[in-house]
Amino acid sequence: MTGFDAVQLSYDEPQADLLHTRLARVLGAPVKRLHGVRGMRRAYRLTAELVDTEHFLLADGDFAIDETFSTGTVEPLAEGVAMRVWQAANPVNGLIYGYGGLKLIRRTALREMGQAVDVLAALPGRVEFCRHSAGVTQFNQSPFHAWKAGFRECAMLARGSEYGMTDTSAHDRIDAWTASRDGAFASYAAAGARDGLEFARAVGRDPERFEALNDPTWLLQHFATLREQLAVTG
Repeated sequence: MTGFDAVQLSYDEPQADLLHTRLARVLGAPVKRLHGVRGMRRAYRLTAELVDTEHFLLADGDFAIDETFSTGTVEPLAEGVAMRVWQAANPVNGLIYGYGGLKLIRRTALREMGQAVDVLAALPGRVEFCRHSAGVTQFNQSPFHAWKAGFRECAMLARGSEYGMTDTSAHDRIDAWTASRDGAFASYAAAGARDGLEFARAVGRDPERFEALNDPTWLLQHFATLREQLAVTG
């Protein structure tokens, strides 16, 4: 790997250790890691303090990098660009877009990040998207992790216009998430997507309630509560 540090940001993903090893092998260099930090915004900001390069590669703890990915073709970010995102394949619904993808990010942009719920949408500067995939976002490692992915993503897609998306694009992705049927725990991802839409409708424009999407303890408790209610009513 030439020119860029790399960091894996993990929290509680069951396969994070294996994916960290894979990332280092494919990149051909050691990969730093930040693990278990509560508060998504805080965790992202802290990754900027681990690196020695202004631009660095950032991978989620459930990202499985493609074995053929080459850093030799990775260009530095242009002036005014805060982040570049390579697409990731979604294992439960066939979508391929920026969700869960590999990122090249500017350290100073992370330090100046704003307060949006979609943390990386709060970066100062433009975001550019690569059209090809760099790997797979393997979020479906347990029922909870699959549910959480669908829940968070569709809650934010329900407010897609706030994140620079057209209504059509947001609705198409919501339809795919709610119809998830492939791979491990796909039904949990679909249920999470539906629950996320309901959550978005319930909280409306209340920013404090919407911030629960970034609270891992609340998400786990909400998952348990909804599953208990389903067991009772079912």
